[in-house]
Amino acid sequence: MSTSNTVLRVGTLITQHESDVLGTWTAELAGKSFRGDDTTVQRHSRQFLALLPVALATGGTEDINLRPWDEVRNLLNEISSQRAKQGSTPNETATFVFSLKQSLFTMLRRELSAEPLELAEALWGISTILDQLGLYTVEVFQKSRDQIIVRQQHELMELSTPVVKLWQDILALPLIGTLDSARSQVVMESLLEKVVETGAAIAIIDITGVPTVDTLVAQHLMKTIAAARLMGADCIISGIRPQIAQTIVHLGVNLEDVVTKATLADAFVVALDRVGATISRRG
Repeated sequence: MSTSNTVLRVGTLITQHESDVLGTWTAELAGKSFRGDDTTVQRHSRQFLALLPVALATGGTEDINLRPWDEVRNLLNEISSQRAKQGSTPNETATFVFSLKQSLFTMLRRELSAEPLELAEALWGISTILDQLGLYTVEVFQKSRDQIIVRQQHELMELSTPVVKLWQDILALPLIGTLDSARSQVVMESLLEKVVETGAAIAIIDITGVPTVDTLVAQHLMKTIAAARLMGADCIISGIRPQIAQTIVHLGVNLEDVVTKATLADAFVVALDRVGATISRRG
């Protein structure tokens, strides 16, 4: 159903009976245990009912991607994004739109009962447009949740790669877990930022917590070391366990120009010597 006299009439009826429709709609939401602050739900419901007649009158019921539906989509973007941040489910989010059907159907049957053909056309048009809008909320919700997950993963990677200042001019980067391409980029950025911030001359990369070292991990380490050198900091690798040493040799990774130590403590001693510092026990 494109924009027609029936569509215009439906929009007019929604405006005329907005209060009744709003009441039954919010009651329907409450009956479905729709989670959310009551004030916010009421505000969003009023906004949606105010925008719906205007969009119907100018955009029809065929395609919600048309310009007349921009404001309605913007409102649903806001609602879906908020609910994604609050931990709602896609089903709960779509319920906001789908639950309006019962309220509108009841109102239309009451007002158009004497005109069965127009009633059928109105019900079909409203059902079509609300189905599109409901699916749109799910799509926006999913995109918002994916963005949240990506951001959280990035934040967790940053937290899992802390760069610690051990001494004047000495930094330590303890790595724990698998070192993939995405995380290695965060490792490199974190280390270089700290080198610039502190002016450190030595950076100890401790791989005690890295379960396995394969060709890809070795390449990531070498790239990080090369980048640090370009920034004026030399690197020492610590945490070289026997099995990792054997793996590195088997892979043919060239670490001849990189100092490696079995423990972080051993690497720290070397780093102190390079910066001209010593630690002694009290008598």
